Amino acid sequence: MKKIVILGGGYGGVLTAKKLAKKFKNDKDVEIKLIDRNPYHTLLTELHEVSANRAPEDSIKIDLKKIFAGLKVDVVLDEISNIDFKGKKLKSDKATYAYDYLVIGTGSKPTFFGIPGAEENTFSFWSYDDAVALKRQIRDMYTKAAKEKNPAVRRSMLTFVIIGAGFTGVELVGEMAEQREELCREFFIDPSEVRLIVADMAPKVLPILPDKLIQKAEARLRKLNVEIVTSAKITEVGAGSVALGEKNIVEAQTIVWTAGVEGSEIVGNLDVQQQGRKRIVTNEHLESVDHKNVYVVGDNIFFIPEGETRPVPQMVENAEQAAPIIAGNITADIKGTAKKAYKPGFHGTMVSIGSRYGVANVGLPGKLFMLTGFMAMLSKHFINMFYLSQVVGFNKVWTYMMHEFFHVENRKSFVGGYFSKRSPNFWLVPLRMLLGGMWLYEGIDKLKKIWEDPDKIFLIPAAPYADATSAASVAVDAVKTTVDAQSAASAVSTAKEAVSALPVPGFIYDITNWFMDLMFYSPDGSYTFLAKWFQIGMVCAEIVFGIMLIVGLFTAISALATIAMAVMIWSTKMAATEMLWYVGAAIACIGGSGSVFGLDYYVLPWLKKQWKRIPLVRRWYLYTD
Repeated sequence: MKKIVILGGGYGGVLTAKKLAKKFKNDKDVEIKLIDRNPYHTLLTELHEVSANRAPEDSIKIDLKKIFAGLKVDVVLDEISNIDFKGKKLKSDKATYAYDYLVIGTGSKPTFFGIPGAEENTFSFWSYDDAVALKRQIRDMYTKAAKEKNPAVRRSMLTFVIIGAGFTGVELVGEMAEQREELCREFFIDPSEVRLIVADMAPKVLPILPDKLIQKAEARLRKLNVEIVTSAKITEVGAGSVALGEKNIVEAQTIVWTAGVEGSEIVGNLDVQQQGRKRIVTNEHLESVDHKNVYVVGDNIFFIPEGETRPVPQMVENAEQAAPIIAGNITADIKGTAKKAYKPGFHGTMVSIGSRYGVANVGLPGKLFMLTGFMAMLSKHFINMFYLSQVVGFNKVWTYMMHEFFHVENRKSFVGGYFSKRSPNFWLVPLRMLLGGMWLYEGIDKLKKIWEDPDKIFLIPAAPYADATSAASVAVDAVKTTVDAQSAASAVSTAKEAVSALPVPGFIYDITNWFMDLMFYSPDGSYTFLAKWFQIGMVCAEIVFGIMLIVGLFTAISALATIAMAVMIWSTKMAATEMLWYVGAAIACIGGSGSVFGLDYYVLPWLKKQWKRIPLVRRWYLYTD
């Protein structure tokens, strides 16, 4: 039995464990264990959204047991205090864990560069707990300031200083600037009283980006009334104050530290070669240079790729690209095959400044493009969803879309509030029942005709090459029969007046004719037996889906089915203009119209519980929470 232990449930640890589980899913001689002190994986790149109340607190947490449901990974909740490399053991206060292969992915923690008072008097911003604590602190300050009579104390309560103008600091202050208007309105505070400062010892914000994007970012921050302080030598942080240079002492009761990170505490205490703020030195296979059975992933890696002068950056994409290499090299070790070298190809960086604006330098390795505004935010959301699709598939991608696009308050979405404006579903009940009633009525009306003459075909047009006698007969029938909007006959007519059909592009009509010629027409132009049963099926479908819409059962499926029927009829040039009404009504009824005064209110929650219990569903995350 080979024992693989992944220490840390961050980006790198989770992805490595999933890759290993896939490689050894049928191998009973390999055991995979992931150890973390928290039962959840945290989306560290989204902390700012929780702190400024754009997204709910649980949106940045993913249950580790959910991630590995149905996978060959044993999740253990424990805090490791020591690693015995010679004995190949990890030790905590309550247990010891043996390993044959170890993957270290414990991430980073804030570094304070020895500045007096920095650690004691600032809010750190590097974990879920940090984000929640800062969210409460911000609200507390507005709450207390609204009642404070002393101008100096009130001013310090409404002053927020973010130390560090890298990605984390800029994203945080951008969110806080957007939130300022909401909180000021709620607590009756003049926005001009609230002071937001982002400060850094570097000469410019976001120094990793091109100058053009830095200028765009600074312009956006100033538009949001954020003070930018650069080249500031931060000498001391007191209880309620910070020195941004010798003469610039800022009184503030909320000071957030985002100025840098170093390796986690356990990594700093390990007897391994380290460089660059407690990062473990690895070879090209991402193994520790001191221990060949110990691999390193994510922020803990210190490796300079061939041809480069700097180590790989501490960013999520590094973890995403390192994870499959490590999983592959452990597999190669076990199976005795050749290992692969780590050759990262990064695709750029993105930073949001509030919910609706961002800057990005993205593209292919060696060919990056500068994006701003909408396109930058689009790329950021796309990358986030791509990562989530690897971790928890449809489940988390759906949840992310709900939080970012559809359930966003105060228009805090990069597409504005157009998709997030909501109204009660009971307003759709009359429309749903009317739509269902019309389908049911027309279905029953046509059922009578089929009952009288099952061989009479009136929902399928005559073949274009049918003989003259057949064509004339069909034409007479068409004139005599008033065809409803649901079946959308080619000529909705009475004996005195005809109604023209909706236009159809030529290539679509040609495809439809090809299909109908294959299925419904004989060589002489007469109808096949399939035409009869297709007509019966269409009539039955009108009745069934009409009833389902009336009672509100599986309304989304029913509405989509009626749209599909309408499209089929339209493609044959048999759709009257009334069809547009039916399609529009069906689209409106897709989104939960059966959850009020409908059976969906009872049936869907029950089915959802049963669905989630299916192993395959949980394995592929094909459910919503």
